[in-house]
Amino acid sequence: MTHTIIDSPIGSLTLVRGDEGLTGIFMPDHRPVPDETAFGDRDDAAFADAAQQLAEYWAGERTAFDLPLAPVGTPFQQRVWQALREIPYGETRTYGWIAERIGQPTAVRAVGLANGRNPCSIVVPCHRVVGSSGALTGYAGGVERKRFLLDLERGDGLAGAGLDSVA
Repeated sequence: MTHTIIDSPIGSLTLVRGDEGLTGIFMPDHRPVPDETAFGDRDDAAFADAAQQLAEYWAGERTAFDLPLAPVGTPFQQRVWQALREIPYGETRTYGWIAERIGQPTAVRAVGLANGRNPCSIVVPCHRVVGSSGALTGYAGGVERKRFLLDLERGDGLAGAGLDSVA
């Protein structure tokens, strides 16, 4: 395992990579708190592709990521995280939509738990999931960051997103 830390409009992001791909992207105050002892040595050069794609995302030039991913989770979590990747840029879906998508329509709460355990924030867009009423619900980096990401994807740009309150 190796890691790097990059700057972003929502604060420093810690990126973690194993042999198969990215295993985590963690924000300040990330919940649940990741085990930093598993991050390995720092190797900034190993993350040039991820840093470039994230920079393009922040600039509004990238709407999908093309990075090798290797998040660690249960088979159920993996199915939820795959469904998250099917949510189009700039759009939102509900936990119920994901439960239907993975063929388990009664597993809405379990989907919420799996969504909250997504270790590859932003690249696996768990921020695009909202409550059944459309309300913003919890987010590993805080609801303010979730709002920022959704505003960015809707074209509201960085200027109006309240960076000072997020980073």
